[in-house]
This record gives sequence, structure tokens and C-alpha cells, in this order.
Amino acid sequence: MSSFLDPAVLFFAFGVAAGTLKSNLEIPPQISRFLALYLLMALGLKGGFALSKSGLTNEVVISLACAVALAIAVPIVGFVLLRRIVPAFDAAAIAATYGSVSAVTFITAVQYLDSHGVAYGGHMAAAMALMESPAIVLAMFMASLLRQRAAAAMSVGGGALALQPAPIAGFSVGRVLHESFTDGAQLLLLGSMAVGLLSGEAGKASMQPFSGDLFKGMLAFFLLDMGLLTARNMAQLRGKAPALLAYGALAPLAHAALALAVAAACSLSVGNGALLAVLAASASYIAVPAVLRHAMPEANASLYFGMSLGLTFPLNILLGIPLYVAAAGYVLG
Repeated sequence: MSSFLDPAVLFFAFGVAAGTLKSNLEIPPQISRFLALYLLMALGLKGGFALSKSGLTNEVVISLACAVALAIAVPIVGFVLLRRIVPAFDAAAIAATYGSVSAVTFITAVQYLDSHGVAYGGHMAAAMALMESPAIVLAMFMASLLRQRAAAAMSVGGGALALQPAPIAGFSVGRVLHESFTDGAQLLLLGSMAVGLLSGEAGKASMQPFSGDLFKGMLAFFLLDMGLLTARNMAQLRGKAPALLAYGALAPLAHAALALAVAAACSLSVGNGALLAVLAASASYIAVPAVLRHAMPEANASLYFGMSLGLTFPLNILLGIPLYVAAAGYVLG
């Protein structure tokens, strides 16, 4: 019950309520952008300070390897399942969305662990950065294969070449990876980790008022804005197939269970296993939709964006994080 009374979570719920009531309460976009950058910078610093203290241990390497493996497995399994429910392009887009990660969900989970005294490794912030790109790359490969099959089918059927789907110009794996890791938010996260790693304990002490004392208040303010945004996007879920809504609610639980099984097999700590489960259970509503809207126009944006932000994100913030942490304590403790 204490997790529901956390101020940050309560502000998120308040934002959802205000948005549902169609209040004119809003956070200016520039302020929202600043809050997001602040949280990423503070998280990166915390991770760097922790890494400076712990060093590059076996658990660090194993945790990062587990994160990458999950980032590859989740979208592949998701596509196989979703292909039976929705058209192939929609299946690829939704699978990519749920195969990537939500930084805000991760940051909220970090705050939850801090408030409950659960230790975790700072390298898990790097795991979050590594888990963003594989799903996007896989989605692009899936889209390319689908277009080739459609073109071949039309060619066999006598269709005109003009009707063949046009490939995405200039697409390459290297370009996707470069854009992912040089994106401003990702670069800030990784750069802040480097700063924390290099500055160590002295840097931690000097930055405590910024990256420590202010963090919870800034997170609460940002979650208020996310609550408002969530309420505005819930309308996109109306009329969607029950099977899709079930996927948006149940897939995160399955992904978290898979992550905990991997964490148990690799003997990860409770905190690292919990964060791995949170990352696997989260769904992207910023990075992946931004790419897919241009790179996969055949997919219905209201499906993957509405499901991730209108359904999965609030479920994870309100219910998922406490559940994943408790499950990690039971499985890994």
C-alpha cells in the first residue's frame, strides 16, 4: 500500500485524473523537456558514481548481456504472437514498441528501490541504453522482409511495378544505431554516467544537492505531466480489439517473468533483477514511435502508441513496479 502513497505516483494519478476531467492544467513543453533531461542527467550521474565505487564486476557484464538478450528475444516473440491478431506491419510495430524500453518507467523504478532500501548496480542505466536499439533494428528488418514478400506476390500475380511498396531510402543498421546512441537524451545519459564514473566519490558529494536532493521532486513534477499526457492518449484505446488490450496488459507481466527467470539463471542480485524485469516489462512511447512513424508508415500509429502510453505505461507505474520488485525479492532473494 505504501507504493500507492508515494508522492511521485500520487502526482501521476492526479495528472491522469486532471486530464480525464479535461482540466486546462498543463506543463509547458519546454519545462517538460527540461525535466526529462534533468532526470536522465541525474540518473546517469547516480549510475556513474555507483560504477566508480563497484568497478567492472562479473555481475555488471552478465547484467548487460542479459539486457541485450532480452532486447532481442522480446520483440521476436512478440511479433510471432501478434501476427495472429493484427496485420504484419502492425505486429512488427507493436512488437518493437514492447521490445524497447521506457526511461521514465525505469527512473520511477530506481526511485522506488531507493525509497525501499533495495541495492542495485549503477550499470543498469547502461543496460537501459543498450535495450533501446535492438527492437528498432529488428522492426526495420521485419518491415523490409514484409515489403519484399508483398512485392514478390504482386509480381507473381501480374501487378504493376508502380504498385510495389517503396523501400525506406537510406536505411542501414549502422545509421539506426548511430542515431540511437547519439540522440540527445541517450547521449546525455551516457555522458553523465561517464562524468560520474570519472569524478567518483568527490563528484558524488559535490553533486548531491543536484542529483540527489532534487531528484524526487523533479520526478513527481514530471510524472504529473506524464499523467496529463496519458489521459489525453487513452481515447486511442477505444474500439481496439480485446486481444490487443489483453496483450498490452499481460505482455509486460510475461516479459517481466522472463527477465526474472534469466536473472535467476545468471544469479543476479534482487535490485538488478528487479530493474531488468522493469526494463523488459516497459514499452517505448517516445523513441520507437518517433522512428516508426516515418520508417514504417504502413503500421497504425494509434495502435502501438496508444497501447504503450495509454495502457502499459500507467499499469507499470501504478501496479507493475511494486509487483516486479516483490517478485524479484521472492525469486532472487
